[in-house]
Amino acid sequence: MSAATGTAPDLAQERVDHRFKALPPDAEGLTVGELAAQRRNLFTGGFTTPVLALSAESVEHNLRLLETYAERHGLAFAPHGKTSMAPQLFDRQIEHGAWGITAAVPHQARVYRAHGIARIFLANELVDAVALRWLAAELDADPDFHLVCYVDSVRGVELMDAALTEAGARRAVDVVVELGAADAGRTGVRTEAECEAVADAVASTDRLRLVGVAGYEATMPQADATRVRAWLHRLVGLAIAFDKAGRFATDLPEIVVSAGGSEWFDTVAEVFAEVPELSRPVLKLLRSGAYVSHDDGQYRERTPFNRIPEEGALQPAFRLWSQVVSRPTPEQAFTNAGKRDAAYDLHLPEAQVVRDARSGEIRPADGLTVTALSDQHAWVRTAEGADLEVGDWLGMGLSHPCTSFDKWQLIPLVEADGTVVDYIRTFF
Repeated sequence: MSAATGTAPDLAQERVDHRFKALPPDAEGLTVGELAAQRRNLFTGGFTTPVLALSAESVEHNLRLLETYAERHGLAFAPHGKTSMAPQLFDRQIEHGAWGITAAVPHQARVYRAHGIARIFLANELVDAVALRWLAAELDADPDFHLVCYVDSVRGVELMDAALTEAGARRAVDVVVELGAADAGRTGVRTEAECEAVADAVASTDRLRLVGVAGYEATMPQADATRVRAWLHRLVGLAIAFDKAGRFATDLPEIVVSAGGSEWFDTVAEVFAEVPELSRPVLKLLRSGAYVSHDDGQYRERTPFNRIPEEGALQPAFRLWSQVVSRPTPEQAFTNAGKRDAAYDLHLPEAQVVRDARSGEIRPADGLTVTALSDQHAWVRTAEGADLEVGDWLGMGLSHPCTSFDKWQLIPLVEADGTVVDYIRTFF
C-alpha cells in the first residue's frame, strides 16, 4: 500500500496575489510555479519585509537524517503534519521513507486527504459525529485509504460506534488504546485495568477494530529519561498483555505500537528495540514532526541528538528577515516583524545576522537581542557599539516550528546564496 494516492492538486498552478505575505508585488498574477522558475533572490528580487525563509539545504539534511535514523533503529515513521500543514513537505517526508502522516484533528486529516495522503495516524480520540460521517465516506470510497485513531474511554468508543453506525459505515475504523503519560498528563487512559475496559468496549462494536496501543510522552509532567522509559515499558507491556489475551482483532496483518514526539525519540527507539516477538509483526511507529524545520529554541535545546551526537545533528531551517524601521535611542531598535510573523509562545526570536542596507553584506548580529514582540514590531536591545541602522535587514532564528508555519501561507524555500527555488504552501 502506498502512502500517497497521487491525486494531490497541483499547488504550482495557484496564482500569486495579496493573500501571500512578503511576495514581490510585481509577481501578482503569476502562478507559483512561474514565480519559482524565475529563481529570484530573496534580498534583491522584490520581496518585502518581513519575510520568512526556509533553508532548502537544511530541510533536505533533516529529512535524510530522520530517514536514516528510523531505518537504523527499525522504526516506521508517521511524522506529525500539524507542525507544518504543508503537503509539499508531506510528499518529501514520504519520499524519505515515512509510513504516513500524523494528524491531531479532523480538519488536518481532510487536508491530508485532499492532497493525496493514503495513510493517516489520528493521534486523538475522534467523537465528532460529523467528522466520523466524513471518515466513513472516505474509507468506503477508497479501499487504499488507511486511518488509525486513538480511543481513550468507553464513552468515546460508544460515541464513535454510534456515529459510524448511523453513517452506514461499511469499513471498520482501526483504533489504538491510548495510554496516558502519567496521572497528571494530558489525554489517555490512566490504568491498565481501564485500558482493558476500553479494549473490551471496542471488541463489542461492529465498526471499530483494535489494532494496537499508543501514547505521547512529551506531555508527561517533569519528563526525564527515567520517567519516559518507565512509561514506554508500560506501553509495550500493555501491547504484550493485549496480544496474549487475544484482544487484538483476529484479521490484523500487524500490531501497532506508537509513541514519540521530537524530544524523546531516542528513548522510544531504545525501548521499542526490546519489543518481543508477538503473534503478528509489530509496526513500531514513531511520530516526531518538528524535525523538518527544527528550530533555534525549543527543539534545538531538547533534541535527542544532543544526547547522542554520534547519530547526527538537525539543522534549524527557518530564518525570519525583518527590516529596521526605527532606531530611537542608542540602546533600542525596532524592526517590522512581530507576533503576526514570528513564533512567540515559547521563546523569543534570536537575532542572528544583519544584512547591511548599504553594501548588502551579511554580518553576525553582535550585540543585538530581541527582548519583546508587539503585534507588528520586534523590540531589539542594542549593546554599545552595535552596528545597526534604519533600513538594515535583521535575520532572526525562531523557536517552535508548530507556531511558525501557521503564520505564513506561502514560504520561500531558499538556497544558501539567497536563490528562491520553490514556495511551500501551508493549510492552517
